[in-house]
Amino acid sequence: MRPLSHIFSKSARVSDVQPSLRLSEFFDDKYIAFARTTKRRSDLDQYAFDRHMRAQLGNKYLSDITSEDIDQWIMQQVADGYKPATVNKHSSMLRRVLNIAMHWGYLDHNVFKNTAIRKLPVGDHVQRFLNEAEIKRLLYACQHSTHPYLYLFVKLLLLTGARKSELRLARWQDIDTSKRELFVEVSKSGRSRTVMLSNAAITVLQQVRDKADALGLAVGNDAYLFTNPRTNKPYTSFHLAFFEARKQAGLASVRIHDLRHTYASLLINNGASIYEVQQLLGHYHISMTERYAHLFPSTLQDRVDIIAGKIDLDRI
Repeated sequence: MRPLSHIFSKSARVSDVQPSLRLSEFFDDKYIAFARTTKRRSDLDQYAFDRHMRAQLGNKYLSDITSEDIDQWIMQQVADGYKPATVNKHSSMLRRVLNIAMHWGYLDHNVFKNTAIRKLPVGDHVQRFLNEAEIKRLLYACQHSTHPYLYLFVKLLLLTGARKSELRLARWQDIDTSKRELFVEVSKSGRSRTVMLSNAAITVLQQVRDKADALGLAVGNDAYLFTNPRTNKPYTSFHLAFFEARKQAGLASVRIHDLRHTYASLLINNGASIYEVQQLLGHYHISMTERYAHLFPSTLQDRVDIIAGKIDLDRI
């Protein structure tokens, strides 16, 4: 295998182009090792390639892939019902694979530059905050779901503001009940973080453990909180069950991620500062938290009145 130092070398000249490989050969023999070295979740690249690229493009030689091939591939995904944001993620990954192939001398140019479809429009999703009545309706629907964990999973999301993957992949060894903390080794930012747990969240975690016991699932330190009884592995997704529950609750526009928005709005409406919200949500940059700024009560006028109260100009 070529040394990793070549990753950082200058792009190969056209005259140095390597023997042609099929896209699947380049991915399997070259790219995936690079991804495992440089990416946190290289398994997602593997999954995306196997599911969305290998059949349609994998057998083509790198040098034979045309911009029309890529446009047709994108259009086929849209025809298959994939959302624009999902298709854009797949396209971004394929572009990266071809960029690496070009960098290493297996291509002299990336045909993505000539595609007619650059990026599908996705629109701006409006932040959705559930009110108390909507929360009750959603939880009621989740409670009556056939999914063994959906109700408890949704309750924990609302009580912690955690990202769904942070709970989905959590193990019992990550929970410290004495400190009331959930340790996340690698968060979305690539850094570790701590999710604070309320007494109510601790209670729900005990209910999760009881459910696992009832299902005959392991609850040791290495076990996942939410283990799929059919695979004995963590759930890959809760989306299908959640989509059905939100439909039953009359909340078709609500996403799982909106539960995190709801957590933030409840904090703000009950007096938490933007700094406290940042810490509780695990945002590395305050700019991520500032999307909630419009929810904070306007206190600037009150702040300037503080000065008037401290300085009596009439007595000078």
